[in-house]
Amino acid sequence: MRKSFKLDEIDCANCARKLQDELASIDGVDAVSVNFLTQKLTLTAADDRFDDVLQRVVARTAQIEPDCDIVC
Repeated sequence: MRKSFKLDEIDCANCARKLQDELASIDGVDAVSVNFLTQKLTLTAADDRFDDVLQRVVARTAQIEPDCDIVC
């Protein structure tokens, strides 16, 4: 499954790249893209694990970029 989400308060392109690299290392993430210009996160994961993977992505995002929220 592939879904896109709005990112609220991603501050810079370097922050977006760092976030993307960290999220890509999460078990279950097949692909992830963080676009600073469009303020968008695109996540691809297996259908049966998607909700679990999304929860871990949201938690890791809060650790790495505390001011950034994923709008679901």
